[in-house]
Amino acid sequence: MKVGGKHFRTIWLKPDDQSVVQLIDQRFLPHGFVIEEIRTVEQMATAIREMHVRGAGLIGASAGYGMYLAAMEAASRDSFGEHIACAAAKLSATRPTAVNLSWAIERQLQNFAVATTADEKIAMALRTAELIADEDAEHCRMIGQHGSKLIQELAQRKTGPVNVLTHCNAGWLAFVDHGSATAPIYAAHDNGLPLHVWVTETRPRSQGSKLTAWELGQHRVPHTVIADSAAGHLMQRGEVDLVIVGSDRTTYTGDVANKIGTYLEALAAKANNVPFYVALPSSSIDWKMRDGLKEIPIEQRAAEEIRHADGWFDGQQVAVQISPDESPAANYGFDVTPRHLVTGLITERGVCEANEKSILSLFPKHAP
Repeated sequence: MKVGGKHFRTIWLKPDDQSVVQLIDQRFLPHGFVIEEIRTVEQMATAIREMHVRGAGLIGASAGYGMYLAAMEAASRDSFGEHIACAAAKLSATRPTAVNLSWAIERQLQNFAVATTADEKIAMALRTAELIADEDAEHCRMIGQHGSKLIQELAQRKTGPVNVLTHCNAGWLAFVDHGSATAPIYAAHDNGLPLHVWVTETRPRSQGSKLTAWELGQHRVPHTVIADSAAGHLMQRGEVDLVIVGSDRTTYTGDVANKIGTYLEALAAKANNVPFYVALPSSSIDWKMRDGLKEIPIEQRAAEEIRHADGWFDGQQVAVQISPDESPAANYGFDVTPRHLVTGLITERGVCEANEKSILSLFPKHAP
């Protein structure tokens, strides 16, 4: 996607130094555009854990590049395998909910086992990291092509713009390019379809009001930021035609883990007969988990994210305390939306129902 007219991915190798990974540090958006340079696996682990980068696809791509940095570090150590194992464990521990993280690490580990020398392992790790990133961008592009048809169908049945509601940030900032939930929006907008996006602010880190709103503004897509709790109100009044959200992990049976608050929006959509779609690349599908409510780990983040808010004031980013000193806070990062509340899944291979049979019909190699 473009920033100020210039194309950017969210993560890439430094053009003149392949030992350095560059990424957009999202902590400073939307008021500052900062490119961070990552030179070690420790720095990459920090970037993932502290949410310099976030979003399922980008977490996976970052882990892929992190394993490449680990391979370069391991080449100078006494035990290549021991350092790689430690790096894999360190990266795996950063964010437990997004399945793309473990998927990318496992993919690198499998390829390490094929190569023989340290140089071969480094070259293999680089190719794999770049392939993970390229696949992520292409899969999101295809999600856009499939999902935009849903918007087109709605546009043909009504006058005025199609009103799409999305939650959190499942945009190109959450992936390598295009995004998942936003990919159909961008594709429809680029094809000239009239649409408007309701952007939930997404407390406590406000990824919607900070990141999704900034992205849509850069792409000149009409949008309005709303409080999370306004979503049901708008659905009751017929001002939402379609909900599209992303996913950090979806079971092969169709249960969806996404940013906290998604479940409530799915309930409101069901009650008001609003189609509720989840857009995700297949790398976000967990082919081992069957029951999302019982099996998907829900990340609990620091209480300070609830107790404080940050924003732009007088030319700098500042944090302010919201809640009383004596009040504890619980910060659940994700919730699980059961499959029966999901109208369909938008993947790189097409749209399917949120159930085992339909999902496996698109991805038959995973059938038992």
